Amino acid sequence: MTRHRFEELVSDALDEVPAELTRLMDNVVVLVEDRNPDEPSLLGLYEGIALTERGWDYGGQLPDRIFIYRRALLDVCDTDQEVVDEVAVTVVHEIAHHFGIDDERLHQLGWA
Repeated sequence: MTRHRFEELVSDALDEVPAELTRLMDNVVVLVEDRNPDEPSLLGLYEGIALTERGWDYGGQLPDRIFIYRRALLDVCDTDQEVVDEVAVTVVHEIAHHFGIDDERLHQLGWA
């Protein structure tokens, strides 16, 4: 799958996030990279200060970053439809971290 097509899938997944949630997202950017250099099999990563942890003194910060790792995702998928599905799950998973939801809670909710 080309990088361009993969980026379209990430954009499509972001478009599926309910507007009432995207309006709450603050100071965050979503980036596509091939792999995480420290953990090459990682599918996605949130780096930043979750909304639930921002205090009155939060300001002047660089944007939080959500990374979606293209090659790692392609490695775990056998079909284009699996890529579509896994990209959607990974995008939701990382956005949840922006909202302060940890991995344990995501697993409880079925977003492993």
